[in-house]
Amino acid sequence: MVETLPLGRFHHQRLDLKRWCPAFLSSHKTLFTVLWIAAFASVFVWQRNIVNGFSIFRRASAREMPKLRPVAFNLTDFGAVGDGVTLNTEAFEKAVLAISKLGKKGGGQLNVPPGRWLTAPFNLTSHMTLFLAEDAEILGIQDEKYWPLMPPLPSYGYGREHPGPRYGSLIHGQNLKDIVITGHNGTINGQGQTWWKKYLQKLLNNTRGPLVQIMWSSDILISNITLRDSPFWTLHPYDCKNITIRNVTILAPIRKAPNTDGIDPDSCEDMVIEDCYISVGDDGIAIKSGWDQYGISYGRPSKNILIRNLVVRSMVSAGVSIGSEMSGGVSNVTVENLLVWSSRRAVRIKTAPGRGGYVRQITYRNLTFDNVRVGIVIKTDYNEHPDGGYDPKALPVLEDISFTSVHGQGVRVPVRIHGSEEIPVRNVTFRDMSVGLTYKKKHIFQCAFVQGRVIGTIFPAPCENLDRYNEQGKLVKHSASQNMTDIDYDF
Repeated sequence: MVETLPLGRFHHQRLDLKRWCPAFLSSHKTLFTVLWIAAFASVFVWQRNIVNGFSIFRRASAREMPKLRPVAFNLTDFGAVGDGVTLNTEAFEKAVLAISKLGKKGGGQLNVPPGRWLTAPFNLTSHMTLFLAEDAEILGIQDEKYWPLMPPLPSYGYGREHPGPRYGSLIHGQNLKDIVITGHNGTINGQGQTWWKKYLQKLLNNTRGPLVQIMWSSDILISNITLRDSPFWTLHPYDCKNITIRNVTILAPIRKAPNTDGIDPDSCEDMVIEDCYISVGDDGIAIKSGWDQYGISYGRPSKNILIRNLVVRSMVSAGVSIGSEMSGGVSNVTVENLLVWSSRRAVRIKTAPGRGGYVRQITYRNLTFDNVRVGIVIKTDYNEHPDGGYDPKALPVLEDISFTSVHGQGVRVPVRIHGSEEIPVRNVTFRDMSVGLTYKKKHIFQCAFVQGRVIGTIFPAPCENLDRYNEQGKLVKHSASQNMTDIDYDF
């Protein structure tokens, strides 16, 4: 009998105390204790009421859970052996083929029982549930000869790391509808160690593949599983609609695991990411929409994305990023109830001349930073391009970005907004901010070519580029100069 899942509940047992001990031991200050308790409350309490104007998110979070499939198979029915040595690709393919014939009847579920199930990459099908039992682990084979090569993504025009083809993902799907990947916190393990080593030694001729990639698809639910040690980006929905990612743990070493982003929504719309724990070797989440002239030509934005109730760690990049590949545009994104700890950066927007596109209508709310080098970053000179064919005059637009209720401790630079004369940052708002500092230097709230406002009193004191308003919304002081520059990368 197929089991139903408590998909709306947070999977507490995954967040064991060992993860929190280093952060608790890092400070004995009473302020930090209060902040930590507040962060726990904000992250783990279910947020059902969303601010007016995001009705699409209300519909998404209230969406009915998938019904039981009328037919369920066990992987062992197709000859699979869960010993971690036997290659089970054929068993997965036979199971998916059987489910593909049941679409008109509501599809089918593939149960992966406890065990270690080694496989080469395989494809999903529509109206399919992939269910991983507790102690079930799907293992990606490490020999790249088993990984198929695919054309570059049309909005990238380039394999991302090398010209030409790219490796496919361990679990792949395209042009699908009604996909569920779930379980009792079973694991999909990309065994990326060999891939990372070869990449760092420059022994690969093609771009590494993601762990899970779903393309040109809709109605996707991924929940109650662990994804770990991806060769490249971990979870990559590409040009998809109506996606929910909930109660997912994503893990990779925080160092020497290059480009192991957690979740990369790419030209996606109508998406909710909630109640997840992410600790990886690159961005925890990176919202994308194509790269330079290829992304401009493809023209698919990422929009209507809600990210909430997350705990994230990224020692190499940032907890939640937008860009740098954002040439199709990014809009209507809300990030709320986010705790970023022991990380290089907390939230970041990154772009450059040649990208084109826009980043607008971005709302950050209830952010907590603990032991973060730089809290908020907007960077406009991230000059990495697929080839020489980009147009340096294709300038992105950055506007309508707000930060409300930002708190934390142990932060070196709370804000660094590095606009430029070519790419100014417009209409930025700060309200209710109090961040404890590691270093009390002059340039701790850094700005260049930014226009916006501060409402009420915030700490640390904002840069002179921003207008000051009182809590009632009355202008108190005009900015000295929106083009003033006090960026300091020495700390």
